[in-house]
Amino acid sequence: MKAHDGIYVDGAWRPAAGPDTIEVVNPADEQVLAHVPAGTAEDVDAAVRAARAALPAWAATEPAERAARLTALRDRLAARAEEIAETVTAELGAPPKFSQTVHAALPVAVAGSYAELAAAHAFEERLGNSTVLHEPVGVVGAITPWNYPLHQIVAKVAPALAAGCTVVLKPAEDTPLTAQLFAEAVDEAGVPAGVFNLVTGLGPVAGQALAEHEGVDMVSFTGSTAVGRRIGATAGAAVKRVALELGGKSANVILPGADLSRAVNVGVANVMSNSGQTCSAWTRMLVHREDYEQAVELAAEAAAKYGERIGPVVSARQRDRVRGYIEKGLAEGARLVTGGPEAPRERGYYVRPTVFADVRPDMTIAQEEIFGPVLCLLAYEDTEDALRIANGTEYGLAGAVWAAEEAEAVAFARRLETGQVDINGGRFNPLAPFGGYKRSGVGRELGPHGLAEYLQTKSFQF
Repeated sequence: MKAHDGIYVDGAWRPAAGPDTIEVVNPADEQVLAHVPAGTAEDVDAAVRAARAALPAWAATEPAERAARLTALRDRLAARAEEIAETVTAELGAPPKFSQTVHAALPVAVAGSYAELAAAHAFEERLGNSTVLHEPVGVVGAITPWNYPLHQIVAKVAPALAAGCTVVLKPAEDTPLTAQLFAEAVDEAGVPAGVFNLVTGLGPVAGQALAEHEGVDMVSFTGSTAVGRRIGATAGAAVKRVALELGGKSANVILPGADLSRAVNVGVANVMSNSGQTCSAWTRMLVHREDYEQAVELAAEAAAKYGERIGPVVSARQRDRVRGYIEKGLAEGARLVTGGPEAPRERGYYVRPTVFADVRPDMTIAQEEIFGPVLCLLAYEDTEDALRIANGTEYGLAGAVWAAEEAEAVAFARRLETGQVDINGGRFNPLAPFGGYKRSGVGRELGPHGLAEYLQTKSFQF
């Protein structure tokens, strides 16, 4: 597997300051794919300095030119879709078809959406006797996770560039090869030197250095709530802009009279996709008591089909974490319907697709984010009980509601404490704002709301 042995700073690949490297492992067979630099605080400083030097010219660039660079980036990502998919499959373990249709294709759509927004956005507006300017925040430190390695990068970098910001990216150490491909695409798209910079490295070293750097005006982070709290505290102490997309424990609420078979099958697919490594996954399925046992049977049948189709989780650490939650569920009295903590294969970081029934709202597996292919079914007595259970966690990232009538589902969804809700299987919209309530985060990604995160306002009064 091809890998750069340097970091991308000021438009060129250069050696990292230190000798340490990160081992990139294929989670399907546990073979070492490559080594990349473990960037240091010195490397981060060089990248931030390059971004600051490039900021005035890029911020002053006409929106049409920024749109043209983003269009070129979209085209380069599209042209390299096969290579991107193969790389994601190798370092994340996603099945090839899912890598092609989601991991490689979705970032192309998102990059294209920001090319259009950069060209169409009103960076100046008139309000009474004032002119209001929407200006770039400045240098952005972007820290991205491993579960959707390219999508999460594009969801931060594309709006930042569209706004006129410059960026230093610190990708997840588990999936750095995809980030390197993105840097190559940025270079090929003709983005000026210093506007985008890449430093691979460990979170406690490179990530922390980026969050703390006085030359960074904004930190955009996607990852765990625990790390998000630390980054938020660091950014807050320096009065920096911060955007945090954190954990989730989303509820899939099936109201009486809904198409139970479709709701359950779509819900299981949602949880099992990407081996359960999706922060917005509907990991709690809430079903009325009268329909509950039928839903349990349907969920077991649906989950069983993923036994040979599901990929591994990203690492041995993640595998052990997920299996630990499965064991916790058993210990707390949940009924194991299918799956379990046993290893399904001799090699690779695989976890059995698992379904629990008779899950109480106060159980650990119903409260904490597992981030693996584990579904919890909970019974409710009436609509108010369903709402109490759905809103009864510290998270509020996503969710779903199913009902016989759309109006009934919408009425229920309006009362959910969550940032995004799918109604009766609504399609994904790359322009819709994505982000959480409560401890699922601060700020929004995607579409015009995602662009707004990277802009600050100034007004002239006449």
